[in-house]
Amino acid sequence: MDRTTSSPGVSCSIKRSSEPLTDSFAARWQVLQAARPTSSRLLAVSKGHPAASVRSVAELGQCDFGESRVQEALPKQEELIDLNLRWHFIGRLQSNKVRPVVKAFDVIHSVDSLALAERVSRIAVEEGRQPEVLLQVKLRPDPSKGGLSADELGAIWSDLQALPGLRISGLMTMAPLEMAADQRKALFSDCRALADRLALAECSMGMSTDWKEAAEAGSTWLRIGSALFGPRLVSTDAAN
Repeated sequence: MDRTTSSPGVSCSIKRSSEPLTDSFAARWQVLQAARPTSSRLLAVSKGHPAASVRSVAELGQCDFGESRVQEALPKQEELIDLNLRWHFIGRLQSNKVRPVVKAFDVIHSVDSLALAERVSRIAVEEGRQPEVLLQVKLRPDPSKGGLSADELGAIWSDLQALPGLRISGLMTMAPLEMAADQRKALFSDCRALADRLALAECSMGMSTDWKEAAEAGSTWLRIGSALFGPRLVSTDAAN
Protein backbone atom coordinates (compact mmCIF):
# COMPACT_ATOMS: atom_id res chain seq x y z
CA MET A 1 0.00 0.00 0.00
CA ASP A 2 1.48 3.36 -1.00
CA ARG A 3 0.75 5.77 1.84
CA THR A 4 2.49 8.78 0.33
CA THR A 5 0.20 11.79 0.55
CA SER A 6 0.45 15.14 -1.13
CA SER A 7 0.38 18.56 0.52
CA PRO A 8 -2.55 20.47 -1.00
CA GLY A 9 -1.79 24.07 -1.82
CA VAL A 10 1.89 23.82 -0.91
CA SER A 11 4.40 24.86 -3.52
CA CYS A 12 7.96 25.92 -2.76
CA SER A 13 9.10 29.08 -4.52
CA ILE A 14 12.63 27.80 -5.06
CA LYS A 15 15.08 28.38 -7.87
CA ARG A 16 16.96 25.10 -8.11
CA SER A 17 20.55 25.27 -9.15
CA SER A 18 21.71 23.39 -12.24
CA GLU A 19 25.23 23.10 -10.81
CA PRO A 20 26.55 19.68 -9.72
CA LEU A 21 25.74 18.69 -6.11
CA THR A 22 29.12 19.11 -4.44
CA ASP A 23 28.60 20.83 -1.06
CA SER A 24 28.01 18.81 2.13
CA PHE A 25 24.30 19.69 2.48
CA ALA A 26 23.65 18.63 -1.10
CA ALA A 27 25.61 15.40 -0.76
CA ARG A 28 23.84 14.37 2.45
CA TRP A 29 20.42 15.35 1.10
CA GLN A 30 21.02 13.38 -2.08
CA VAL A 31 22.08 10.26 -0.10
CA LEU A 32 19.00 10.46 2.13
CA GLN A 33 16.63 10.98 -0.78
CA ALA A 34 18.11 8.03 -2.64
CA ALA A 35 17.97 5.74 0.41
CA ARG A 36 14.44 6.43 1.65
CA PRO A 37 11.50 4.45 0.27
CA THR A 38 8.99 6.34 -1.86
CA SER A 39 6.35 5.90 0.86
CA SER A 40 8.45 7.99 3.30
CA ARG A 41 9.13 11.71 3.02
CA LEU A 42 12.00 13.70 4.47
CA LEU A 43 11.22 16.29 7.14
CA ALA A 44 14.38 18.39 7.47
CA VAL A 45 14.76 19.22 11.17
CA SER A 46 16.34 22.66 11.12
CA LYS A 47 16.24 23.46 14.84
CA GLY A 48 19.64 24.70 15.96
CA HIS A 49 20.63 25.73 12.44
CA PRO A 50 20.56 29.23 10.91
CA ALA A 51 18.26 30.41 8.16
CA ALA A 52 21.14 30.37 5.68
CA SER A 53 21.48 26.60 6.13
CA VAL A 54 17.74 26.14 5.66
CA ARG A 55 17.90 28.16 2.45
CA SER A 56 20.78 26.01 1.16
CA VAL A 57 18.78 22.84 1.71
CA ALA A 58 15.58 24.39 0.34
CA GLU A 59 17.39 25.29 -2.86
CA LEU A 60 17.91 21.56 -3.42
CA GLY A 61 14.12 21.10 -3.54
CA GLN A 62 13.34 20.42 0.14
CA CYS A 63 10.01 22.04 1.10
CA ASP A 64 9.24 20.65 4.58
CA PHE A 65 11.18 21.81 7.65
CA GLY A 66 10.76 21.01 11.34
CA GLU A 67 11.31 23.30 14.30
CA SER A 68 10.74 22.73 18.02
CA ARG A 69 11.04 26.23 19.53
CA VAL A 70 8.82 29.13 18.55
CA GLN A 71 11.33 31.85 19.44
CA GLU A 72 13.96 30.28 17.22
CA ALA A 73 11.58 29.45 14.38
CA LEU A 74 9.80 32.77 13.86
CA PRO A 75 12.86 34.79 12.74
CA LYS A 76 13.83 32.03 10.32
CA GLN A 77 10.34 31.93 8.87
CA GLU A 78 10.40 35.69 8.35
CA GLU A 79 13.82 35.59 6.68
CA LEU A 80 12.76 32.74 4.40
CA ILE A 81 9.25 33.91 3.59
CA ASP A 82 10.13 34.25 -0.11
CA LEU A 83 10.52 30.45 -0.33
CA ASN A 84 6.97 29.57 0.79
CA LEU A 85 8.19 26.60 2.82
CA ARG A 86 5.98 24.23 4.80
CA TRP A 87 6.76 24.42 8.52
CA HIS A 88 6.21 21.57 10.99
CA PHE A 89 6.21 22.03 14.77
CA ILE A 90 7.86 18.95 16.30
CA GLY A 91 8.67 20.04 19.86
CA ARG A 92 6.78 19.67 23.10
CA LEU A 93 3.74 21.92 22.76
CA GLN A 94 3.16 23.99 25.89
CA SER A 95 -0.34 25.35 26.41
CA ASN A 96 0.89 28.96 26.51
CA LYS A 97 2.57 28.51 23.11
CA VAL A 98 -0.42 27.10 21.25
CA ARG A 99 -1.50 30.40 19.66
CA PRO A 100 1.88 31.31 18.10
CA VAL A 101 2.34 27.71 16.94
CA VAL A 102 -1.11 27.60 15.34
CA LYS A 103 -0.46 30.92 13.59
CA ALA A 104 3.04 30.06 12.33
CA PHE A 105 3.05 26.33 11.56
CA ASP A 106 1.26 24.23 8.95
CA VAL A 107 1.64 20.89 10.74
CA ILE A 108 1.82 20.07 14.47
CA HIS A 109 3.36 16.69 15.37
CA SER A 110 3.04 16.76 19.17
CA VAL A 111 -0.56 16.97 20.41
CA ASP A 112 -0.52 14.51 23.31
CA SER A 113 -3.80 14.97 25.19
CA LEU A 114 -7.47 15.76 24.67
CA ALA A 115 -7.10 18.99 26.65
CA LEU A 116 -4.28 20.18 24.40
CA ALA A 117 -6.21 19.17 21.27
CA GLU A 118 -9.21 21.15 22.52
CA ARG A 119 -7.02 24.21 23.06
CA VAL A 120 -5.46 23.89 19.60
CA SER A 121 -8.96 23.52 18.13
CA ARG A 122 -10.34 26.59 19.88
CA ILE A 123 -7.41 28.80 18.92
CA ALA A 124 -7.36 27.48 15.35
CA VAL A 125 -11.00 28.48 14.95
CA GLU A 126 -10.31 31.92 16.47
CA GLU A 127 -7.36 32.47 14.12
CA GLY A 128 -9.12 31.14 11.04
CA ARG A 129 -6.54 28.39 10.69
CA GLN A 130 -6.85 24.63 10.16
CA PRO A 131 -3.51 23.02 11.05
CA GLU A 132 -2.73 19.45 10.19
CA VAL A 133 -2.27 17.55 13.46
CA LEU A 134 -0.44 14.35 14.35
CA LEU A 135 -1.24 12.86 17.75
CA GLN A 136 1.75 11.92 19.89
CA VAL A 137 1.55 8.37 21.21
CA LYS A 138 3.74 6.50 23.66
CA LEU A 139 3.56 2.76 23.06
CA ARG A 140 6.48 1.73 25.28
CA PRO A 141 7.43 2.86 28.82
CA ASP A 142 9.58 5.98 28.64
CA PRO A 143 9.57 8.48 31.54
CA SER A 144 11.34 11.11 29.42
CA LYS A 145 8.55 11.39 26.83
CA GLY A 146 4.87 12.19 26.78
CA GLY A 147 2.14 10.71 24.65
CA LEU A 148 -1.12 8.83 24.64
CA SER A 149 -1.25 5.09 25.10
CA ALA A 150 -3.25 3.08 22.58
CA ASP A 151 -6.03 2.62 25.14
CA GLU A 152 -6.08 6.32 26.04
CA LEU A 153 -6.28 7.28 22.39
CA GLY A 154 -9.11 4.82 21.80
CA ALA A 155 -11.08 6.24 24.72
CA ILE A 156 -10.98 9.82 23.40
CA TRP A 157 -10.93 9.14 19.65
CA SER A 158 -14.54 10.16 19.01
CA ASP A 159 -14.01 13.38 20.98
CA LEU A 160 -10.91 14.20 18.96
CA GLN A 161 -12.68 13.57 15.67
CA ALA A 162 -15.44 16.01 16.63
CA LEU A 163 -13.10 18.96 17.25
CA PRO A 164 -13.41 21.77 14.68
CA GLY A 165 -10.42 23.49 13.09
CA LEU A 166 -8.16 20.43 13.11
CA ARG A 167 -7.14 18.03 10.38
CA ILE A 168 -6.00 14.96 12.31
CA SER A 169 -3.89 13.10 9.78
CA GLY A 170 -1.75 10.68 11.75
CA LEU A 171 0.36 9.66 14.74
CA MET A 172 3.83 10.56 15.97
CA THR A 173 6.04 8.48 18.21
CA MET A 174 9.65 8.35 19.40
CA ALA A 175 11.66 5.33 20.48
CA PRO A 176 13.37 5.27 23.90
CA LEU A 177 17.08 5.96 23.52
CA GLU A 178 18.23 2.61 24.90
CA MET A 179 16.19 0.48 22.50
CA ALA A 180 17.89 -1.98 20.16
CA ALA A 181 17.20 -1.76 16.44
CA ASP A 182 14.78 -4.71 16.37
CA GLN A 183 12.86 -3.28 19.32
CA ARG A 184 12.61 0.10 17.63
CA LYS A 185 11.26 -1.49 14.46
CA ALA A 186 8.65 -3.40 16.51
CA LEU A 187 7.59 -0.16 18.19
CA PHE A 188 7.31 1.66 14.88
CA SER A 189 5.32 -1.24 13.41
CA ASP A 190 2.89 -1.04 16.33
CA CYS A 191 2.43 2.69 15.71
CA ARG A 192 1.81 2.07 12.01
CA ALA A 193 -0.76 -0.62 12.85
CA LEU A 194 -2.54 1.71 15.27
CA ALA A 195 -2.68 4.46 12.66
CA ASP A 196 -4.08 2.00 10.13
CA ARG A 197 -6.80 0.89 12.56
CA LEU A 198 -7.84 4.53 12.91
CA ALA A 199 -7.67 5.07 9.13
CA LEU A 200 -4.89 7.65 9.53
CA ALA A 201 -2.45 7.99 6.64
CA GLU A 202 0.51 9.63 8.38
CA CYS A 203 3.09 8.27 10.79
CA SER A 204 5.87 10.60 11.94
CA MET A 205 8.53 8.16 13.10
CA GLY A 206 12.28 7.92 12.91
CA MET A 207 15.12 10.37 13.35
CA SER A 208 18.74 10.52 12.22
CA THR A 209 19.76 7.42 14.20
CA ASP A 210 16.74 5.18 13.56
CA TRP A 211 15.06 6.38 10.38
CA LYS A 212 15.79 3.17 8.47
CA GLU A 213 13.86 1.02 10.96
CA ALA A 214 11.02 3.56 10.91
CA ALA A 215 10.88 3.64 7.12
CA GLU A 216 10.75 -0.16 6.96
CA ALA A 217 7.85 -0.10 9.45
CA GLY A 218 5.80 2.36 7.42
CA SER A 219 6.79 5.86 8.49
CA THR A 220 5.58 8.61 6.16
CA TRP A 221 7.59 11.43 7.80
CA LEU A 222 11.26 10.87 8.67
CA ARG A 223 12.46 13.63 11.02
CA ILE A 224 16.10 14.06 9.98
CA GLY A 225 18.32 16.67 11.60
CA SER A 226 22.02 15.93 12.19
CA ALA A 227 22.22 13.41 9.35
CA LEU A 228 21.35 16.26 6.99
CA PHE A 229 22.53 19.49 8.63
CA GLY A 230 25.38 18.15 10.77
CA PRO A 231 25.89 19.24 14.42
CA ARG A 232 23.66 22.02 15.71
CA LEU A 233 25.14 25.49 15.40
CA VAL A 234 22.55 27.43 17.44
CA SER A 235 21.74 26.81 21.10
CA THR A 236 18.21 25.50 21.67
CA ASP A 237 18.29 25.83 25.45
CA ALA A 238 15.90 28.80 25.56
CA ALA A 239 12.25 28.25 26.37
CA ASN A 240 9.78 27.75 23.56
